[in-house]
Amino acid sequence: MNKSYDYDLLVIGCGPAGQRAAVQAAKIGKKVAIIDKKAVVGGNCVNTGTIPSKSFKEAVLYLSGYRQRNIYGASYRVKTDIEMSDLTFRCNRIMQIEIDIIKDQLRRNRVEIITGTAKFKDQHTLEIEELSGSRISKTANHIVIAVGAVPYHPPGINFNGKTILDSDDILNLPQLPRKLTIVGGGVIGTEYGSIFAALGVEVTIIDSRDRLLGFIDREISETLQYHLRSLGVTLRLSEEVDSCEEKVAGQVHTHLKSGKVVISDAVLFSAGRRSATEKLNLEKLGITLGNRGLITVNEKFQTSVPNIYAAGDVIGFPALAATSSAQGRLATVNAFGISENLFESPLPFGIYAIPEISYVGLNEQELTEKNIAYETGIAKFKEIARGQLIGDESGILKLLFHRETQEILGVHILGESATELIHIGQAVIALHGGLKYFKDTVFNYPTLAECYKVAALDGYNKIR
Repeated sequence: MNKSYDYDLLVIGCGPAGQRAAVQAAKIGKKVAIIDKKAVVGGNCVNTGTIPSKSFKEAVLYLSGYRQRNIYGASYRVKTDIEMSDLTFRCNRIMQIEIDIIKDQLRRNRVEIITGTAKFKDQHTLEIEELSGSRISKTANHIVIAVGAVPYHPPGINFNGKTILDSDDILNLPQLPRKLTIVGGGVIGTEYGSIFAALGVEVTIIDSRDRLLGFIDREISETLQYHLRSLGVTLRLSEEVDSCEEKVAGQVHTHLKSGKVVISDAVLFSAGRRSATEKLNLEKLGITLGNRGLITVNEKFQTSVPNIYAAGDVIGFPALAATSSAQGRLATVNAFGISENLFESPLPFGIYAIPEISYVGLNEQELTEKNIAYETGIAKFKEIARGQLIGDESGILKLLFHRETQEILGVHILGESATELIHIGQAVIALHGGLKYFKDTVFNYPTLAECYKVAALDGYNKIR
């Protein structure tokens, strides 16, 4: 370590990107510290985002008996009267386990944890305001910014954390609403909309676009919309919110620009996120920020200041926990001159709605725009023995492949375990495999993985 600095590496933020950046530096013998404003580790991923929302979903699926309804009937429930406390119990338990695991990992690797809010004094110095209010300064040869993102609050909306909520507030509801309005049909809005609908909550999703999740394959999106409507979700698409206000008796009136009014017990605004960069004093260093506070980096995750790197949600798309982890680690190896390449395989995307959605590679719209001759192969879960065993009759697996070479170009899945199944397709695409692999491979029976073989045979029949 350069003796003029306190640390070889300082990391701001203890989410997936920050953790991996710090641990990687420790693994190569560097002196490292993580600075986080919260007294608990894990960042938004563990404390307000990924882990709590997925834990909440699993609790809903279990207690509502959702997975067994196709077998035992629509009225089947594990617990008749489900309270928010029943659902958040599981969240809190899993969050504490994850926090303990991360703490242990950081301590085993001798990563120092500093609790406080950091801002730059210069490119090597951070001023940290501790929880006690006292201020200290720490210096480092390299600094990684991994502060993540926070929910974006549209102007003119009076968030109160009780009836008008953002995604960080939603799991703090004291009781389940009878009616819930969700503004924004993106990933977070779709996930929470489907989860609450599975509990029997009357959900309305409002989105300015003409379909949910416009970035995914259209057929998968349309199948999801059909499934949500079957759960009782009302979709107000191609609509924009004009205002939102709480009225008497705790009811919230959401006024649309078309003149419609949606009345509910609570409103969740899922209007995207913004980077949590406003307190870092980056303008002092000449680091300019993009839309919603995004930090611009090069292929090495390096900012315009050579010794300062950024990774994770703070740099924007794809803003996934998995990609953030990889970015954080690679920011560190780049900072210390270790040559590695990013993402040699295509990125998988997972949406933890009910049902799950996951995809890798290109979709039909993209292939059409690129003038690539492709064909599809489709398998439906209800035609697979495992699909019947688990009661998933709406699932679908779709292969996209080149019509001439038969190379796999994309895999799109909606249904149970979609986010697990997708990695089979990811591996085949990364290795430039073709339809023949899936056609000739023997899969365990009965499994959902068998869908790959059925879809491949369906594709072969189309090009014979």
